[in-house]
Amino acid sequence: MNTTTLASTITTAVLDPHSERQRLADRIFYFAVAVNIVLTAVALLPLAGIGQGVIGRFEFNPRSMLTLVIGFAFFNVFWAFVWYGVKALLLRFFVGMSREDRKKVFASRMSEPFDLAGLLSRYSERRIRITDMIGRRGGFISLAMAMFFYLYADIAAKQSGNFASAFGAQTVFDSVFSVWVFLALYYVDGFAGAVFFGAQTRVMDGTLARANCMLILTLWSLFKLVLVPMGAQIAPLYPADQFAMLFALIWGTYLVVDSCSEIGGSLYGTMKIRVRGVGDVNRKSIGGTVTGLVAGLAFSIGVVLVNGLSGFYLALAVTVALSSSALEVFSPRGTDDFTMATGNALICWFFGAWVFA
Repeated sequence: MNTTTLASTITTAVLDPHSERQRLADRIFYFAVAVNIVLTAVALLPLAGIGQGVIGRFEFNPRSMLTLVIGFAFFNVFWAFVWYGVKALLLRFFVGMSREDRKKVFASRMSEPFDLAGLLSRYSERRIRITDMIGRRGGFISLAMAMFFYLYADIAAKQSGNFASAFGAQTVFDSVFSVWVFLALYYVDGFAGAVFFGAQTRVMDGTLARANCMLILTLWSLFKLVLVPMGAQIAPLYPADQFAMLFALIWGTYLVVDSCSEIGGSLYGTMKIRVRGVGDVNRKSIGGTVTGLVAGLAFSIGVVLVNGLSGFYLALAVTVALSSSALEVFSPRGTDDFTMATGNALICWFFGAWVFA
């Protein structure tokens, strides 16, 4: 083999993994576009009197538009900028990453091969994982838990005909609007792309970091839509004063298991469990899985006891926590948010039909 052929072979060997990951990233982009077109249609068609019974009708008026703009500006701009800054500081001072490497980390990583192996040879993998976790979970936990407790209290007070009514037209429209913005910045290398994706994209996901983030955002928007008709089927099976408890088991248990699994795995877990998913490195840890399971059991059982229930409801709580933990491990990475929350809803549906029907 001559020198030219050898060089060509080496170049192909180096570029092929990136090309494969780039193709997967492109497919996820097209999937997200297709799903969001459908969700946009579902959100807008009620304006023409079509499908209004599914999620209701989004009213284009000054109040709704102001709510949309303020919510987007706070959650997706200001809060994203804060945690982008936190992650940048951690990469610099905690990980010790150079300015040039930080620039590559916050880029789209799709315009040229991303050398994750090179980064791991220069910096501590444990510290990178902890930084990834803080960037992702720091902003997410504070906002998600605040939203959870607000909706929990609202559902407990109103006890409307559908406990999932909180995910109505405004919520779905907000989601599809946000996803369109993220899609517009998907391939962008620059400050805007770094701010929107920076805190949420793991260094350890390599080339597929934004693809993983985009898949999560898209499927979570889809879940918000799916939960409304599912809730309409689940709600008649339970007394109205238990709707808040159902909401907590479906959404709260997922949040607790998912967050605590990543926190535990990053801090003290040994990443030996190989899993499928969207990312250059797809591994999880026994320590993280056990942390998520214990936290999920404590949360779901606590919700049942706080509501003065026992027996059947304790069995439901334990089943939801076990299911969430199992789906967190075995669902392909990037899809577990959707499978966990949807799985919890299906379990509540099955239990209600089994006991009360």
